Amino acid sequence: MKITIIGANSYIARNFIWYVQNNIDSDTEMKLYDFQEKHVDGLPDYERVDYSDKDSIRKIDFNSDMIYIFAGKTGSVQGFEQYETFVEINELILLKIIEAYRLNNGTGRLIFPSTRLVYKGRDGLLKEDAEKEFKTIYAINKYSCENYLWMYNNMYGIPYTVFRICLPYGTLVPEASSYGTAEFFMKKATAGENITLYGDGKQRRTITYMEDLCEALYKGGSSKETLNGIYNIGGEDYSLYEMAELIAKKYNVNVELIEWPREARLTESGSTVFDSSKLDEITGLKYSHKFKDWIS
Repeated sequence: MKITIIGANSYIARNFIWYVQNNIDSDTEMKLYDFQEKHVDGLPDYERVDYSDKDSIRKIDFNSDMIYIFAGKTGSVQGFEQYETFVEINELILLKIIEAYRLNNGTGRLIFPSTRLVYKGRDGLLKEDAEKEFKTIYAINKYSCENYLWMYNNMYGIPYTVFRICLPYGTLVPEASSYGTAEFFMKKATAGENITLYGDGKQRRTITYMEDLCEALYKGGSSKETLNGIYNIGGEDYSLYEMAELIAKKYNVNVELIEWPREARLTESGSTVFDSSKLDEITGLKYSHKFKDWIS
């Protein structure tokens, strides 16, 4: 088996590479690409790609079994301030990749990680066809990319799979720490500082340990049954306050509830808890890692 990874220096990509190296057949070949000169973990089979150059993108190996596209830029309020950059990195680069795939007569499946932020937050479980709402440039970037993949499949038959990710935490690569919610709480607590939360912290999330997330991306991406579909990746259901409280108790600090800043309040999605049964029934995923164990 051969796997192409675009955006190989990103947080999730680095963890995914580790997962494949340590859990999948040793004969699996990986081709790694990103815009930096070298891979941050010093891995071989890495090649620099200039995402602004269509010819450079055509150097990517599109004949792998699976082609994971991790290249992107995250952010909430920043997207309004840097809208051109967000559209360039999160949408135009994907379109250039798809077009290069088409021109190179690629054969692999394009696999795209999307986000919880495409959903309109509400109480209860969210299936893939739940109501959509976009409060940030990043959210609409991701949803646009989902639709670009569908359109190119419809027009040219290019195969794809989209996986929506809610809130990942943890790392398999010590140097590849996340800037996510759980890590923010942990950083504050381990420094002896109280954890601050906007509002009452009752918003709920599906949280997924990184190894479970990588397993879902691999098993889902390699299954014939997920071809040309969109799938939620599951995990555990926690409120932000419950997460903060568990970490605070472990490190003997407190949780402080503070008033919402205007911009954060206007871009807050509300509760997003995934129904991942569609993917789980295909792959048999169990999401065996527990948040309480990660804390301890």
